[in-house]
Amino acid sequence: MPEVAKNILALVLSIIVVHLFYAGYVWPESAQLLDAARAAGKSAPRNIVVILKDWEQEIAIILMFWGLYLIFEKSIAILRERYLFNVDLLEGSDGGDMTATLATLEGLPEKIRRAPLVRTLMASLRRFLITQDVHNTSETIEASVDAMAQKQEAENSLIRYLIWAIPAIGFIGTVRGIGEALSQADQALAGDIAGMTESLGVAFNSTFVALLISIVLMFLLHQLQRLQDGMLVDTQEYCESFLLNRISAAGLSKADQNTGGES
Repeated sequence: MPEVAKNILALVLSIIVVHLFYAGYVWPESAQLLDAARAAGKSAPRNIVVILKDWEQEIAIILMFWGLYLIFEKSIAILRERYLFNVDLLEGSDGGDMTATLATLEGLPEKIRRAPLVRTLMASLRRFLITQDVHNTSETIEASVDAMAQKQEAENSLIRYLIWAIPAIGFIGTVRGIGEALSQADQALAGDIAGMTESLGVAFNSTFVALLISIVLMFLLHQLQRLQDGMLVDTQEYCESFLLNRISAAGLSKADQNTGGES
């Protein structure tokens, strides 16, 4: 399934699950608590369902689950491919027939072939076979790693947008709650402050939930970026250790043989 389709499906599932949870539990429970408080002449209780009851919090939670899916999907993909760094994908080449080595890599299953490490190795081998130059091969490795870094940065932009959008939705709830509270100022002056306090609760609860969610997502995003940066460093080190060292050694060996033959 294409990545875009999976992301949309994850968003739809988040909407359905969270909305069912709100309709089945949060809204009925919060309405019961608020009715009981109004009957007793008290302000709205500081209960978790009362804090979560408004639509701004519902949207923030939906986006939170979507963001968690995006982060964990990328993290699991990186961790799933970590074993490749412990495997000598160029075993048996020893700088010799790199054409056969490239053919072996291209014959790997598509799932493995799509791994960033394997793509970098194949691009580097192609450049070496064309130029027969170690320096150009090294530049190809660096260019491939830079391209992967830019690709990861672009893919993380949606997560960053969610981390920005969630507090913005919370601030919308703040503005809405303050507006409702001001519209009930005349009732508060008459001595009935229950409506105003409930509206102010909407304002502060939405901001509280949104900021809390954004803190969690930002922490997880930094952990994802740490994994991604580690993968880039490991990819470059792997290519230098397993590819450049071999082709450099093979080049020196050929040079020695030519020198011996001339003498």
